[in-house]
Amino acid sequence: MRRYCLALDLKDDETAIAEYKRYHRKIWPEIRDSIFAAGILDMEIYLLGRRLFMIMEVADDFSFAVKAAADEANPKVQEWEALMERFQQALPESKPGQKWVLMERIFSLQEQHDSRTA
Repeated sequence: MRRYCLALDLKDDETAIAEYKRYHRKIWPEIRDSIFAAGILDMEIYLLGRRLFMIMEVADDFSFAVKAAADEANPKVQEWEALMERFQQALPESKPGQKWVLMERIFSLQEQHDSRTA
């Protein structure tokens, strides 16, 4: 199992942020199913101000490219993404057309502990 962390901003609009949170309290079943079908075992999204932080626990064979291709072919996912895009704002670090940006892990307590005991 692997873990990925990603970031994205929301637009600076309290009403829109509240609506975005409301949509995520109970995502559409088709979206949930597409997430699991891609090999994502667990996903959490946190919010601080306008900054979103996503943690994904994925199967060893998970692929961002395979997930993206499946999403492109799924009309319900495309509908969800278009709806969510109304609330989202790309980070300055984003590439053109990119939403969520993969974050670099710079610290692991477990790795620090393991290296001390090795």
